[in-house]
Amino acid sequence: MTVAPLRLVLFDFDGVLARYSRATRLRALAAATGCSATQAGAALFGSGLERAYDSGALDTSAYLARLGDGLGSPIDAATWIDARVAATQADTGAIAMVQTLATRMPIGVLTNNGPLMLHAIPRIVPTLFPALEGRVLCSGVLGVRKPQRAIFDHALTHFGANAHETLFVDDLFVNVRGARAAGLHADTVVDARSMRKVLRRYALA
Repeated sequence: MTVAPLRLVLFDFDGVLARYSRATRLRALAAATGCSATQAGAALFGSGLERAYDSGALDTSAYLARLGDGLGSPIDAATWIDARVAATQADTGAIAMVQTLATRMPIGVLTNNGPLMLHAIPRIVPTLFPALEGRVLCSGVLGVRKPQRAIFDHALTHFGANAHETLFVDDLFVNVRGARAAGLHADTVVDARSMRKVLRRYALA
């Protein structure tokens, strides 16, 4: 594949750099607040609350207040972060490749998550910091979600990068397609093996 020299690689988080278990998260929230996992699921997902937070429609204080109402018990940021960290495991194979890449070129994260993930991600993938310090972008902060073009435009502006010099990888093809429509190079990655294939395709590994 012949492309312009790449100057930035953007990674999705869940499904690319880490494995996220919704069931584990719901059990952790239930244990912390005394409700059932079913009630936690209804409060987060059945109500549309999580999507609203990930889209930037709610700030963190309003989100936690509404979540606490749904759980039947107040919840603070630390408890939320602890549950998210417990439910998310770094993909060690993928992380090792990204660590190596980060010694040669800038990297970043572009994820459909709310602002609290800015505090969770350094705990989940600590070896990618400080390379990712100030380089994690969450949809809930930007006010727009993948695959909308605006989120990719925001990311390019933030990093001072051009679309044709940027590679974006995501586990969902709908997001890959959105990135391509915005002019970025983009490909699907679902595990360390596919990460290696994509990085080699772009002469990055």
